[in-house]
Amino acid sequence: MAAPHSSHWGAFTARVADGDLDAIEPLHDPDPSPLLANLPGSVRHASRVARPVARRGWLEHGPGPSRDRGRDVFVELPWDEALDRVAGELRRVIDRHGNSAIFGGSYGWASAGLFHQSQRQLHRFLALLGGFTSSRNSYSIGSSIVLLPYVVGSAGAVFRKATSWPVIARHTELLVAFGGVPVKNTFVAPGGMARHAIRGHLADARRRGMEVALLSPLRDDAARECDARWYPLAPLSDVAVLLALAHVLLVEDLYDRDFVARCTHGWERFAAYVRGESDGTPKTPEWAAHLSGIAADDLRALARRMAQRRTLITVSYSLQRAEHGEQPVWAAIALAALLGQIGLPGGGFGHGYGSMGDLGSPSALVDLPMAPLLANPVRAFIPVARIADLLLHPGESFDYDGRRHVYPDVRLVYWAGGNPFHHHQDLNRLRMALARPDTIVVHEPYWTPMARHADVVFPATTSFERNDIGSGRADARIVAMHRVLDPVDGARDDHAILAALAARLGVHAEFTEGRDERGWLEHLYAQLADRLREAGIAAPSFAEFWAAGSLAMPDVEADRVLFDAFRADPERNRLRTPSGRIELWSETIAGFGYDDCPPHPAWLESAEWLGAPLARRFPLALVANNPATRLHGQLDAGAYSQASKVGGREPVRIHPDDAAVRGITDGDVVRLFNDRGACLAGAVLSRDVRPGVVQLATGAWFDPDDAAAERATCRHGNPNVLTRDVGTSRLAQGCTGQHALVEVERFCGAPPPVRAFVPPAIVPRVS
Repeated sequence: MAAPHSSHWGAFTARVADGDLDAIEPLHDPDPSPLLANLPGSVRHASRVARPVARRGWLEHGPGPSRDRGRDVFVELPWDEALDRVAGELRRVIDRHGNSAIFGGSYGWASAGLFHQSQRQLHRFLALLGGFTSSRNSYSIGSSIVLLPYVVGSAGAVFRKATSWPVIARHTELLVAFGGVPVKNTFVAPGGMARHAIRGHLADARRRGMEVALLSPLRDDAARECDARWYPLAPLSDVAVLLALAHVLLVEDLYDRDFVARCTHGWERFAAYVRGESDGTPKTPEWAAHLSGIAADDLRALARRMAQRRTLITVSYSLQRAEHGEQPVWAAIALAALLGQIGLPGGGFGHGYGSMGDLGSPSALVDLPMAPLLANPVRAFIPVARIADLLLHPGESFDYDGRRHVYPDVRLVYWAGGNPFHHHQDLNRLRMALARPDTIVVHEPYWTPMARHADVVFPATTSFERNDIGSGRADARIVAMHRVLDPVDGARDDHAILAALAARLGVHAEFTEGRDERGWLEHLYAQLADRLREAGIAAPSFAEFWAAGSLAMPDVEADRVLFDAFRADPERNRLRTPSGRIELWSETIAGFGYDDCPPHPAWLESAEWLGAPLARRFPLALVANNPATRLHGQLDAGAYSQASKVGGREPVRIHPDDAAVRGITDGDVVRLFNDRGACLAGAVLSRDVRPGVVQLATGAWFDPDDAAAERATCRHGNPNVLTRDVGTSRLAQGCTGQHALVEVERFCGAPPPVRAFVPPAIVPRVS
């Protein structure tokens, strides 16, 4: 019998055979995600964590820093003993070091359900114990989420109120896509999407005559439906191109004087910088051509076409995941402001089209209820991408968003629902950082790299082994996520694990509020039903909803246009910036005095781009983008992900000219390396990659050849062995994992086997 279920890739019905998922049938989806093909066979995969375990060194010698994490063996423990030991360690750390010594990071996508959301469950539990050091923002948009409030008053407006795809399909004449509109990313959204429609909207727009200008080092960063003109610019040169386009508008008097006067603040100072009046360097197309590789005449022609047509400028998330990542976002907004089309249907700017499935989708009618969070009594925090700095530099200060903070001394790391070895940079440095705490506790269904670096691992259920309610932020359907299979080998869900710890620590009643899983689902659904009734929608009872399997949600704001009200009356509809307008010069940011984030959009060279001195030693620009065959590192062992591998390793794309001078042929095992480390990958020769660029997706499970080495080589192809662990700037301290300079060589000899999915050794306990 098929059971309804959901995931970050969409809703479906699931069938079971031989104790595992056997078949997945998409539910009400015109363009279902191919990532669903990773699900069959995943529940009983060999990489599952079977029972609670402790690292032998931690068990025998007690808590403390250890370089054995990641290479030690494990010992199975009975559930009660494992829970007792973790509860005791939590109490020890709190009593001896205070609650700020606990880091409850747990960053990651985890489950798609509203209740079994691991991070919320863990943070709720730790708050009841007196709090924890937390993290802020995200690896995906870490710089944008800090910058945008200074420029347009809100990050949420840009992401949640973006001009909708139906409006783009009807009105946009020229889509200028910096970083592209990669459809592979649109199959994923937090909580899922029951209806993937973006390819259809792009096809409709193209039939109507919309042109697409793709500015990216990768030709396939735009869907085939776009029929885009490719401008293969050098990685990290986007700001130079944006400024050059602005220069053309200014010197040829193609900009909208009325709009910049009414709706922007500081545009004259930005214009002076673009003209070169403030720094002596006019940002001409010739200047940008030298940096980007795009011909000056092509840039002039593009700027003129943008001024003549209804133009939407979009910047992908990827551009701000780099050193000075604030600048391309700000420069794109400034260019759109000069065009004067912000607030017009199909014009203006957007940030993230093609980076996430729900951006630009019609909004859901009501906000979704989730397991409630509690106030965290501990004020200490880090920007999320500064985890290694936190662990390596306790007591040191750091700048963030105009203030100076101090890293607390963390002794216990508690992680549930994520794998930092996918998200974080310079993995050999991260391994050093994870050696420092006294204890690391992880909830995991699978033996991910983070689980291998833990001291205690609790085997967590997958979503198929529990009940939940599934829906995304802009979803067309609420899904009853029926439990498909019994928990494997006695695995428990995160709520049950934490409830058992809460009982040992005296906060069980507060944590559970007297509800079991079914009680919480009925409670959350009752809140949803109340919100629907307030919106004039009759909701069925929980029993009726659960039996039906899903509930269709009406769409709203299908004709949404970003900042249309502001454009119509900027005085009455002021933005939440100091001036009430779009700030092309920020007095607030100027007051911070950050040399790595000026008070206006600016060209700042990265330490790792093709024009940097380092390029003489490492002449290839690595693009470490999101994978097409999985969500980050989730289900890397799945059939769809594995089918993309080359000899069992992650594929790296390289231009044939770059391959030829290195003696590399299609299918070769190659070694990518720089001063931080190295990884092996399978070569794929492709003219869809700009010369001088190699592309290696993130998410291959980290598989070091020598777990004891300070600079281990990943046998499997994780590019974060190569990426640099620094913040975007002192303003945002965002992730910079999108790019790195590398060299590539053909691997000689017999390549080592990939062991990423082989569980670590479980040894008998020594009495």
